[in-house]
Amino acid sequence: MASITKRANGWQAQVRRSGFKTVSKRFEKKSEAILWARSIESKIDSNELSDISTARKTTLKEILDRYLTEISINKISYKSEKSRIKTLIASPISKRSLYDLKSSDVAFFRDSRLKTVSPTTVNKELNTLHLVIDTARRDWSISISNPVKLIKRPKNNRARDRRLEAGELEKIISLTESEILKSVVLFALETAMRRGEIAKAKWNHLKLDKQVLSIPETKTGEPRAIPLSKKAIEILQDIKKDTDYIFNISSGSISQAFRRACTRGDIVDLNFHDLRHEATSRLFEKGLNPMQVSVITGHKSFEMLKRYTHLKAEDLVKLLN
Repeated sequence: MASITKRANGWQAQVRRSGFKTVSKRFEKKSEAILWARSIESKIDSNELSDISTARKTTLKEILDRYLTEISINKISYKSEKSRIKTLIASPISKRSLYDLKSSDVAFFRDSRLKTVSPTTVNKELNTLHLVIDTARRDWSISISNPVKLIKRPKNNRARDRRLEAGELEKIISLTESEILKSVVLFALETAMRRGEIAKAKWNHLKLDKQVLSIPETKTGEPRAIPLSKKAIEILQDIKKDTDYIFNISSGSISQAFRRACTRGDIVDLNFHDLRHEATSRLFEKGLNPMQVSVITGHKSFEMLKRYTHLKAEDLVKLLN
């Protein structure tokens, strides 16, 4: 039977059950104490109480390391997830045992990170922490509640709505020192493809007779086929087939060359991913419906599409009349 008792320095949860050793733990919040007591009772009922000893001797760093080497390494998103896990490992909370890890520790991490990075970045890191702890509970049978569930999340940054302004595309094309970047920029505007997808596109993915480019590996993990416009086909026909890759340029080099061109043209607050915003918005302006646009862009829902499309009211007037 569980008891929750108010103490001078917080709340004490204690679980007594016939045949089992009494266990107790102090928490700052009553809600944490209740959640922990329930999880212990559940473990007792399923004969998993011994897992508490594992939680006592296992640190957060240990499960972060294990997740990184056993699970994350097999993901398409490994590079970005690895970066977030390394940030968590570098935090003082990684030294906590899973048994002692509290929501106040997670809140400390949140508040510390908010001093140096954006709320959106912090939320991504918290999402990763939540996933790692849940994996330890579900797949590795470690008895622990998930304190990430109890903390207040910061509000994400407002979605970017940057679109190309008059003359900016012409400046980028004329001022870049990379001929291939010119093709990449124009192709991105025709297809709304992500930087990584463009860099990984191969000639054997292209079916010119059907005017389709297959993308076997996407950010979402699901392949898709992109219908190509006449202009997109013309861009591809002007590229020499020197390698297996269509554009023969890394995603990092695309970003670097794009930034340099923007700097030369005094173009402020524009990054390569904004071209995906621009291209998606143009598809809507052509009259395509959300379902048709999602086939091209790979977005999962209209709610996701709204983050990338920013139509002007004056442009919609033409559709109303």
